[in-house]
Amino acid sequence: MAQSAPANFAQAFPNKPVRLIIGFAPGGGTDVASRVLTHHLTDKFGQPIVIDYRPGAGGTVGNALAAKATPDGYTWLMTATGPHVIGPSYYRSLPYDPFRDFTEIAMVSISPYLLVVHPSIDVKTVPELVAWLRKRTAPAAYSTAGAGTPSHLASELFKSMAKVELTHVPYKGAAPALMDIIGGQVQLGFSDILISGPHLTSGRLRALATSGSTRTPLAPDLPTVAESGLPGFEGLVWYGLVGPQGMPAAVVRTVNAEVSRLLGLAEVRERYAQLGATPTPGAPAEFSAQIKRDFDKWAKVMKSAGIRQD
Repeated sequence: MAQSAPANFAQAFPNKPVRLIIGFAPGGGTDVASRVLTHHLTDKFGQPIVIDYRPGAGGTVGNALAAKATPDGYTWLMTATGPHVIGPSYYRSLPYDPFRDFTEIAMVSISPYLLVVHPSIDVKTVPELVAWLRKRTAPAAYSTAGAGTPSHLASELFKSMAKVELTHVPYKGAAPALMDIIGGQVQLGFSDILISGPHLTSGRLRALATSGSTRTPLAPDLPTVAESGLPGFEGLVWYGLVGPQGMPAAVVRTVNAEVSRLLGLAEVRERYAQLGATPTPGAPAEFSAQIKRDFDKWAKVMKSAGIRQD
């Protein structure tokens, strides 16, 4: 929970550059979601927002770094579903607690994944993919942004519900994971719609379905996995701004108000829509509630599937 601070503190904020930690490699969904906002925030606040990439361990390296930062309002973290609500249940020991060590600032956006395959694979629907996987003598490989990320959990949920064998190949971010599907080093994966969408029209990827409970406006003709023979399937990813525990409440209010304002602008909403994401402006308390709901949801999935990293 953020601490109180004098009103003039928020009025003076910021008077130096802000550090924005991203726990994934450049070019991934977290990076793209951040960059939609950072230049607007830089213009508004008159100070640069310096991105500090700290990829590794499914984004948890970045989360751990942010948790230990000085809570003066000048270090933010663009976190995501994976390191914030899946990682704490996936890893037996992490140097941070999602409920104790962070100050929620603002949820930014939410989006589904695309289930994509390399175009050399002769399948165009989820049932065809399932049949192809079952006929293989060796398991196909799927890539993810890292162990314990939403793409990993979505893939394992798909594997369990479809009753197929798959081999997990984790990467240090969504961008390198996607590049190896495009290159044919791995056969399939659940990829961020923010970065995989542009490669569909070029023919470098083929999308079979989306991971949401409803179709995405970005590809309205593309069915969901749930309506393609696996009812009840859903895997979404959200992105949001947090800071270390103890951030001044006045700064949290200032940043939240500006992020919420930006997310309401037609040009920003259109940009996110082009990326297949839905802006999610709201109060920090709403973001906190979303974190708790998703933590409970994915903890149950992992316990049921026996997924855990020692």
